[in-house]
Amino acid sequence: MDRAIENLGANRVVLALSIARMSDALGNSILFIAIPLFVAQIPSPLLPDVPQPLLVGILISLYGIFNSALQPLTGALSDRMSRRMPFILAGLLLMAMGTFAFAFAVRYLDLLFIRAIQGVGVALTVPASLALLATSTRKETRGSAMGIYTTFRMIGFAVGPLVGGYLQVAYGFNAVFFTGTGFLLLAMVLVRVLVNEPMKDVSLNRAKPLRIFNPEIFSSAMISLGTAMFFMASAFSMMTTLENEFNARLNQTAFGFGIAFSALTFSRLIFQIPLGRLSDRIGRKPLLITGLIVMAPATALLGFATSTLQLTGMRAFQGLASAAIAAPGFALAGDLSRAGGEGQQMSLLSMGFGFGIAIGPLLAGILAVHSFELPFFVGGAACLAGAWIVRHFVPETVSRQTAPSSSAA
Repeated sequence: MDRAIENLGANRVVLALSIARMSDALGNSILFIAIPLFVAQIPSPLLPDVPQPLLVGILISLYGIFNSALQPLTGALSDRMSRRMPFILAGLLLMAMGTFAFAFAVRYLDLLFIRAIQGVGVALTVPASLALLATSTRKETRGSAMGIYTTFRMIGFAVGPLVGGYLQVAYGFNAVFFTGTGFLLLAMVLVRVLVNEPMKDVSLNRAKPLRIFNPEIFSSAMISLGTAMFFMASAFSMMTTLENEFNARLNQTAFGFGIAFSALTFSRLIFQIPLGRLSDRIGRKPLLITGLIVMAPATALLGFATSTLQLTGMRAFQGLASAAIAAPGFALAGDLSRAGGEGQQMSLLSMGFGFGIAIGPLLAGILAVHSFELPFFVGGAACLAGAWIVRHFVPETVSRQTAPSSSAA
């Protein structure tokens, strides 16, 4: 493998999982633009008086709640089996089935069931993927490796809303759903072909009792990192619920909203790898704290955007902030994780992220009934609280005096 790529923290597992995750993220994010518009035209006889933003928030949040609540269990099971691949493949298959089923939904209740299936799929995939990354990388270059992984993931999330917005306007909803299904199936093929998971002795793990919440490995630092991820994800996901309101206020189409929405992911594409690598040199905490502080005003000002250009610029700053939080945060969790418990421990961060994706849109739908700007003020304040928590409860794992090794991760 090329020396320059190795020095960035890449190895076969990192690159293979990253490419597969890009395809999976594209298949998921292609729905971001379609879901609020689809909810607006589908009947909801059981909830006739619920405001549309709240209906969208409930739908988006259900997905996050299911995947977040189940991640400690799936992480514990993958630790017990010492196998990650079966969980990743099963999760991708469930997500593909759920996306395909959107084309046959005729009521809002159908959408709730579909999103629950997709949530279970994510719960199977994410902890197993992060655990495999943690065990396949070294501390000296783990920030760079996580930066590569999240950058490829962000490519998928950046392109997905643009593709979804275009397909919805040009060809309708079914084109969005079938295309998303295709990308998720492609991710399954890529994982199966490219990722070679080494076999391990599982007898020792299976001799131990299955403990979903193990206090011995859930330290205050890991819980604090999960909380920081929750606040970050809540802040940048609030915008999703209010797509129709943003479009009306700014006189823009679904494609315009898709451009603004994707600005966050394009910004992360630029900064994720450099900031992940920087965390290997100067430490994880400075970047985590700075990112949360920058996220606060970038979120609070979203409600005051008066044009698509302004909205796009604020989302780009959210992307910069999240780049400073995500890769260093997951790398720090990998530094702190205990051998044999990586699935459970890494699930705390992905669970926090998932609950943020769930609670952010739901909270936005509730608060926007009182004031359009209120959800974004609350999200900004939560990020400042997250910076305080990281400052006081998370240790540093990287010495500023220690340069990263030149060997591969």
